Amino acid sequence: QVQLVESGGGLVQPGGSLRLSCVASGMIFRINAMGWYRQAPGKQRELVATVTTGGTTNYADSVKGRFTISEDNAKNTVYLQMNSLKTEDTAVYYCAADTSYRALVAGRVSWWGQGTQVTVSS
Repeated sequence: QVQLVESGGGLVQPGGSLRLSCVASGMIFRINAMGWYRQAPGKQRELVATVTTGGTTNYADSVKGRFTISEDNAKNTVYLQMNSLKTEDTAVYYCAADTSYRALVAGRVSWWGQGTQVTVSS
């Protein structure tokens, strides 16, 4: 099994920045792709950003140019740097990992973190 633990959420004003972290442990050799999803109240969970073990990244159109996903393999950690935050970015953010990139982006995720709340408000 793989365990994912997120941190870094909080309250920030519009235009501000936050960095989320996700530390993976356990059978991490099984992971081929990681990413971040988010779920706002009353909305479906949506994919925000992904990174493969080869370093390829992808982003939802709504966050392109503002969010950056990166990984530190030595620390088994994936980050989501969020800049120029908007009120519509308010959501619970979930770290996700899978053996398959396609499964990850399709929402058929094998491993989820517990989620961390991000609130953008003045």
